[in-house]
Parts: sequence; C-alpha cells; structure tokens
Amino acid sequence: MEMDAESTLRNVNEYYGKTLQSSADLKTTACCPVGGVPAAHRAILDRLHPEVTARFYGCGSPIPAHMAGCRVLDLGCGTGRDVFLASALVGPSGSVTGVDMTTEQLDVARRHVDFHAKELLGGAPTNVRLVEGVIESLSDAGIADGSMDVVISNCVCNLSPDKRAVFAGVAAALAPGGEFYFSDIYADTRLSAEAQKHPVLVGECLGGALYFGDFLRTMADAGLGDVRVVSAAPVALTDTSLLPLVPGVSFYSVTIRAFKLAPGVTEPAPEDYGQTATYDGSLDGAADALTLDALHTFPAGVAVPVDGNTAAVLQASRFAPTMTVTAAGRHRGLAGPPGGAEAGWYAAMTKLLPGIFGVPSVAGNGAAAGGGGGCCPPAAVEAAAVPKSGGGCGPPATPEAETAPKKAGGGCCAPAAPEAAAAPKTGGGCRPRAAAEAAAAPKTGGGCRPPASAPVAKAGGGCGNGVATKKGGCCVAISGKN
Repeated sequence: MEMDAESTLRNVNEYYGKTLQSSADLKTTACCPVGGVPAAHRAILDRLHPEVTARFYGCGSPIPAHMAGCRVLDLGCGTGRDVFLASALVGPSGSVTGVDMTTEQLDVARRHVDFHAKELLGGAPTNVRLVEGVIESLSDAGIADGSMDVVISNCVCNLSPDKRAVFAGVAAALAPGGEFYFSDIYADTRLSAEAQKHPVLVGECLGGALYFGDFLRTMADAGLGDVRVVSAAPVALTDTSLLPLVPGVSFYSVTIRAFKLAPGVTEPAPEDYGQTATYDGSLDGAADALTLDALHTFPAGVAVPVDGNTAAVLQASRFAPTMTVTAAGRHRGLAGPPGGAEAGWYAAMTKLLPGIFGVPSVAGNGAAAGGGGGCCPPAAVEAAAVPKSGGGCGPPATPEAETAPKKAGGGCCAPAAPEAAAAPKTGGGCRPRAAAEAAAAPKTGGGCRPPASAPVAKAGGGCGNGVATKKGGCCVAISGKN
C-alpha cells in the first residue's frame, strides 16, 4: 500500500476514533440518512443500545428487507448499529459479520453484543461476529470467497483509498446471485487532488467521493456491473469554509443495489427481449408489491415488463422463488427506463430524477438544509409521500398535477414541471421547481426559492440564485435549465 493510502487510512481512523464523539460533531449532511426507514426497521432501531446509535455516521438506510437466514457482511461497521439491525432481520438461522479498522468504534459494539442478543434474538446465542480489519483486504479479515449472501455498507466505501480493491473483495465474498446493498457519497465531477487529500473533507465522506461515472466503471470492472439506484439526495456542505476546495461540485448521497451474476449474463445497457416478471406476493411485509429499485416495483400478481438484465437478476437472486419470469424472445432494441429509450442507469436517473442527478445544486454543493428542514430523500418516482407538519419532503410533481408548497417548518423541494410552478406560501415549506424565465421571488417566512436567472430571495428566508437557504428547508437545484 502506497504512503498516500496509508496516510488516508490513518486520518480516517483518527477522525472516527477520536475526533468525532457523536453525530453532532459532523460538518456536513453527508451522514444524514437518506430514504425512509421501513417501519419494521425503525421498531428494531428503537431497541438498540443508545451508545451504539449515538455514534452512528451512516449516510443512508442500506439494509434490504427479506433477509431471514441470510449471511450478511457489514463493511465499516463502526459501533454496530447496522450489524445489530441486520442481526434481528436475519434471525437466529442467519449470521452477521462486521468489519472495521477503528478500535474505539469496535469496542463500543463489543460491549453490547450480549445486550442485543438478549433484546433482539430472545436470548438465543448471538449471530454477530466483529472483526478488526480493513475493507480493502477482506480475505485477511477471515472473509472466505463466496461466503456471503448480502454485503452492506453505510457511507464507508468513499473513505477507502483503494475502492477497486474494496469492490473486487465484495464480489469475491458474495455467493452467486448475492447482493451488494449500500449507501455512499458521489460527486457530479472529479475532485481536485487537494480536495481528495483534505482531512476534514475525507473524514466527512466528501474528499473520497467518486465521480458517479467512474463509480459505474469501477463496479463493472469488479464484476458488479448491474448497478441499480434505490434512492438519492443532495448533500449540503454546511461548513462554508470548505466550499473553496470544491468549487462547482455537487455531492449526492445514493443508495445502490448491485447483484453478483455469472460473467456474460448481463449486458452493458438494458435490452428489451419482450420479457415480463410476476411477483407472487409471498414475502413478509410485501404482500401487495415488491420494490427492487427506483424504477422497478412489482405489484403482486401483475406481469410487469422487464429488460433482460432485470430478468436475469430476478432469476439468479434470492427473489427467484417469488418471481415468475418469462423466457427471452427476439431482441427489440434498448429497453431504457419507462418513458424513454436512454440506455444505462445513470441516464435513467438523469431523466427520472433531474433534481438529483445531472443538475448542479445551490452554491454548487447540494441543497442546503435550513432551520426546520433537514436532509430529505427524493420520493419514489411512482408514489411520493406528502410531508407532515414541521418539515419533510415535497413530492415530485408532474406537469399535469403540480402540488402546492407544504406546511410550515421547511423540508426539501421536489423537482416539478417548468410550466406549472407556484410561488411558496408564507411560513415555509416546499416550493416546486420553476423555469428560469418565469421564477417568482419567495415570500416572507421562508421556504424554497425556485431556480432563477436574476431575482434574489426576499427577507425571511428561501434560496436566491446561488444563495444558500436561511430557514425553512432545502433549496432546489439552480441551473438555468431543466
């Protein structure tokens, strides 16, 4: 390992072992969890020891459902928050191994192994194993090839100075059809050498953020080319002194799902062979529908058209017993996302989640979280949840059905059609995106300001053109185009 890599690991170890004492010490929203945590998972998290949860620095909720009996590996497990959650989900017949290089973090997890076995497994012997080691050398940490059904990681891979080794190790550790489900931070452009070495940016999960295109290529080289976006949200760099190090860069917290399939089974782009997949509704907690990623939800008993790669995943993974997939017919060309013919997941996300991928954010560094708001994920493309009083995220709007700003307290703004943009109401809430040539200034009281080319935000909050929000929630992307 080169000296730069060794220095990076030392800095990360120091930052997470000694500098950070709780999540309150963080300088960005990179470690603000993305995506709604399922109710069943929240109930388990409420039972975890408070010392474990107080030092949680994850950036997402990368714990897939339906893992009973699975063998799970957590990369960079820290104090064990996700390890103990997974322990309850896999049950006594499954197992969870956590790997971390930070002694101080592992010591917290080890203190509470017996507590969680009693609390979550009904007194059964613990199914948790904690290992001190580096995620670039999983074999040295005792992880045998093909020994894991699911690998999870929560905002850790970006901290590694050798991501190729991490992804290759994951591919080796997974059994055929196994799943890599993880959250991490990505950038919309490559970072400067200075930013990549800055100790605070690295420790805050931004300095090591890969350009998303480079990430896709690195995953493909490791044999994990079928990459699926589950959820994504912009990241705010709340310490403005760091902004000059990353001028014009937007960061995103993204939850990814990738499967290990035999070489040659999947293709670089989703291709259409006229196949369908029908879910039988047999999984606990998913009697009505099974969601695979941001683009694929399978209502029980409904034959859903799928591309060849998705068909291969459903037949090779742990979901195979629940799915009926039709045989491939003649090739019909690119499948693309619903409503378009673009190839590849990056293109799909750019088209369907324009406020997340491909659009620079306020001040070039994600949507700034203001008072009353927070770090908000985009809602599912098909079904956006209405935010509750006190903040939350507004749903993505369509040209036919634009929604009004939400209740006072803030929250994030969803992308909306340029031809249907209403001004925000007094008191805060979400303001939909508007066309640059038709942007009204926000009213006193806060809320989000739409992208605009000239007007600035008035008193009371909101986001101006290139100005960070004051209060009232997150600001939508400013680019001058949609």
